Amino acid sequence: MPSPRCPCGTGLPYAECCGRLHAGTATAGTAEQLMRSRYSAFAVGDAGYLLSTWHSSTRPRTLDLDPAVRWTGLEVLATTGGTLLAPGGTVEFRAHHRAGGVRGAQHEQSRFAREDGQWRYVDGVSLD
Repeated sequence: MPSPRCPCGTGLPYAECCGRLHAGTATAGTAEQLMRSRYSAFAVGDAGYLLSTWHSSTRPRTLDLDPAVRWTGLEVLATTGGTLLAPGGTVEFRAHHRAGGVRGAQHEQSRFAREDGQWRYVDGVSLD
């Protein structure tokens, strides 16, 4: 049976896409790839991955994911910087969800920076 599609929207199987990052067998090469993998971590309920990819200057001590929220789709709207050799970058996205039968979306511009050679999520600004 083939692997389910990755929640991040690339169309690739989860095991070949964000699953590799969640398992620790690959690291994000760009800020967008990290953002997509973090969205997928929300979708599959992997709070440990979310914490491990959060910049140490803004990382919370704990993270409780709401099991009532079902993440249903991701749109990457714009990126700045965040390339293989860049020190930082931003990703604007819209993440769709359902909670209690009600549809919603989170529109955000997230900021990313390298820390110890790895991309990390710094913070985000809501755009809605």
